[in-house]
Amino acid sequence: MTLDPGRAGADRRQLAAARRDLRSASGLSGERLARRCHMSQSKISRIENGRTLPSITDVERILHALGADRDTGEELVRLARTANTEYQDVRASVRQGLHHRQRELAGLDADARRLSFFLPALISGLLQTPAYMKRAMDMAVEPAQGDTARAIALKLERQAVLHDASKAFDFLLTEQAVRWRLCPPETMCEQIDRIIALSRLDNVRIGVVHPGRDVEVGPMNTFTVYDDRLVTVEIFTGRVVLRDPKDIAYHRRLFAYFERHALWGDDARALLADFSREFMRERD
Repeated sequence: MTLDPGRAGADRRQLAAARRDLRSASGLSGERLARRCHMSQSKISRIENGRTLPSITDVERILHALGADRDTGEELVRLARTANTEYQDVRASVRQGLHHRQRELAGLDADARRLSFFLPALISGLLQTPAYMKRAMDMAVEPAQGDTARAIALKLERQAVLHDASKAFDFLLTEQAVRWRLCPPETMCEQIDRIIALSRLDNVRIGVVHPGRDVEVGPMNTFTVYDDRLVTVEIFTGRVVLRDPKDIAYHRRLFAYFERHALWGDDARALLADFSREFMRERD
């Protein structure tokens, strides 16, 4: 599967045109197809005109309703899978300005009701102190002059969303993510103390995968699940955005697996306090 953004856009257009042509060849009206698929006629129209990106499940239902042959079905499912996957290059984000990325993330935060973060490597920006934030941003890229400060300001503004009681946040960290020595000991103490404080918010759950338990699945990537709409997966060179319901369901199951191996509430806070004291002893 290609992850090239330009190719993905072409696949979206090709998918819409192929779907439209297939219905036309079948002789079915948009209204009759909508009834067969248990969709609204307006949704069928938006899909055919390229205004709505259909999920793979949507495409499979439409193909079944139209009685498409196997080869046609496989090709359209391939197009749908590619169209529902997007790659965002970190170098492109730097060229455009890191602050633009923060605005995009703020939009995702605003639209979601439940956000689940799996954090095997570093602490999420929504939990970071300014000092930790600056170090995390500086180590990853070579931003334009002044852009880091602008991006940090927007990232700090984003943190206000944690106090929106209409939203629920789950942050699941590994021991490594918390103890990774990204900053001097005093900064790490401040960072961990902030995590402990935020864990007391009614709409925020913070867990730490227990270091003494056997976990049979490796923590391969940082990922975030936004409701049942999309998943973002972090890699060194950028970010992959997945909208296929099957991919979203898979990441929800993965999150639930690690969740069962984590400490939460007072137990998590006690473990985090132990980590903070370790850094404090180094500082002294």
